[in-house]
Amino acid sequence: MPAIADIRKEYMKQSLLEEEVEQDPFSQFGKWWDEAVKSEVEEANAMTLATATADGKPSARIVLLKAATPQGFVFYTNYSSHKGQQLAENPLACLVFFWTSLERQIRIEGTVEKVSEGESDEYFHSRPSDSRLGAWASPQSSVIPSRDTIEENLAHYLKKYPEGHIPRPPHWGGYLVRPVQIEFWQGRPSRLHDRILYTLQPDGGWKIERLAP
Repeated sequence: MPAIADIRKEYMKQSLLEEEVEQDPFSQFGKWWDEAVKSEVEEANAMTLATATADGKPSARIVLLKAATPQGFVFYTNYSSHKGQQLAENPLACLVFFWTSLERQIRIEGTVEKVSEGESDEYFHSRPSDSRLGAWASPQSSVIPSRDTIEENLAHYLKKYPEGHIPRPPHWGGYLVRPVQIEFWQGRPSRLHDRILYTLQPDGGWKIERLAP
């Protein structure tokens, strides 16, 4: 087994220069997103979501991006989960995308709010029925005695909603991350990576700066 410290990769594929980027980060995200989809990046919408309690205890996990709009970035989850509880205490979060095949990373910091009930309903009803039932069956992040608990819950809700009309649980819905900073990172040789940072300004515009690698 090779030593962990000896694992390294040289990034060689592309560059990221100030004169090449879009003037607002949402357009730049859209440009990179299209390239990720075209390049068939596996689960390009998978992103790390970092949250923290009111006293600053952090945690992170992978969630899936479900919408990217001029307002921000949307994901869905159980409001009673650990992340939901932390966002209720401390509505700030960081998102990170890492697309290894493109040697790219996007880091997003911002405030978090729930999307409207209508938006949550619309997305929930677009999901496969098994996923909708799963939202009812799983008390996400709670300690349970065994896998049987989930199987029994699922059987209960299958019986309760036999016709396939499965309403959205009141404890399940979407969050919108409104960015205040977005960093685009492009891997470069010798660890001298390109990092372009967009910072939201009081007038609603974006300041573009280069960060040292």
